[in-house]
Amino acid sequence: MTFVAFLQAQNCTNLASSWRHPESRTDTWSPAYYRHLGNVLERGKFHLGFFDDRLSMPDMYGRNHAHTVQNGIRCVKMDPVTTLTVMGMATSRLGLGATYSTTYYEPFHVARVFQTLDLMSEGRAAWNVVTSLNDGEAQNMGQDRVNEHDLRYDRADEFMEVVLGHWDSWEDDAIVQDKSIGYFADPEKVHRLDHDGTFFKSRGPFTVPRSPQGHPMIIQAGQSGRGKKFGARWGELIFLNYPNIEVGKKEYAEFKSDVANMGRDPEHVKITPAIYTVAAATKSEAEDKYALIDKLPTEGDALSLLSEALNFDFSVKGLDDPFTKEELDSIQGLQAIRDRVIELSKGPNPTVRDFIKYSQRGRPRDPIVGGPKEVADKLEEWFVERACDGFVFAASYTPGSYEDIVDYVVPELQKRGLYHKDYSGSTLRENVGVPVPPVRNWNKLD
Repeated sequence: MTFVAFLQAQNCTNLASSWRHPESRTDTWSPAYYRHLGNVLERGKFHLGFFDDRLSMPDMYGRNHAHTVQNGIRCVKMDPVTTLTVMGMATSRLGLGATYSTTYYEPFHVARVFQTLDLMSEGRAAWNVVTSLNDGEAQNMGQDRVNEHDLRYDRADEFMEVVLGHWDSWEDDAIVQDKSIGYFADPEKVHRLDHDGTFFKSRGPFTVPRSPQGHPMIIQAGQSGRGKKFGARWGELIFLNYPNIEVGKKEYAEFKSDVANMGRDPEHVKITPAIYTVAAATKSEAEDKYALIDKLPTEGDALSLLSEALNFDFSVKGLDDPFTKEELDSIQGLQAIRDRVIELSKGPNPTVRDFIKYSQRGRPRDPIVGGPKEVADKLEEWFVERACDGFVFAASYTPGSYEDIVDYVVPELQKRGLYHKDYSGSTLRENVGVPVPPVRNWNKLD
């Protein structure tokens, strides 16, 4: 069972109200905070701490940043890789994942950043591949509008070819370092890429050699049809969202089949849905904790986060105003949210209130609330019934949410033989059970 912590280098967790919790730490831009988080996760033998990221604050709502700044809705966003280095220096086995966009960076730069992180962490790095989703990010990065949804994925496919091509520039045994004859590396085993494609032109050779795990693991979280196709081709750790276990079992099987159809081994691709847990020593104590957490989110949180995720200003509509077909078709952000709301509201023209209700944006989505047994029972059911290979744990506040998982849930799962008692290796791939990729193995279908 793979455990991933869903982290943010910002003023709150992915739950915007988390900073209002009386037990949340207020030093979320200090190195001490991230060292502590890393230590908590490694104490609980988490496989990976993963940082979400966007390249703008949520300022689409009302076309103004005042609302998000005043209400603390993800308004502080630091660079995730730089933040990860602090966590990496405080740990020795915890995997270190960060988000970088294929829409606003160059492949050589991203390849270099993450391969360097992989070397400096001795094989613990992972890259979460995103295509970005709103105009705020575009305008911060020198563009006027975000590109069309499928075009972003077309660019991302080529981006991956360039990054993986650069990561494969150095063969595993290229470095010789024979001081006696002054021979550092074999030039026959260091290659130029000479990529010249639709979106990118990149020569090489790359400047960073292979790491103990070959290269960083690839994380992908696309929920749309195009996003899932991209994930099946490239992803090694997949984040999916399911409304229930029955849908989870179906989508798990379908995704594994899609991976096989890409000529890849489905057992080497791990699927981990995002969940919220509220754990305590007893179910009653957990329910009391959740009662407080449930009071913190506001309608304003939801509207701001929906505007950000869907790249649509929700302030222009009343709560009960239906969306027109043209408005729905124009959404270029997280289209999976739009599609889920349309499906659950059972009508082609959902209202703003429907989006708040069915997206559950800004609120813990279907949290698992209970003592060690209740939480472990639910996780065991999903895992044993083949709905997942593990979980991405989102936090309702920090560091308490993760401390509770480590103190109450992890020991119960270990007693049941469902969760490891120690790390099996030193690299992320060893601990997750994904093999080191052979050089140039990624393009075997081309």
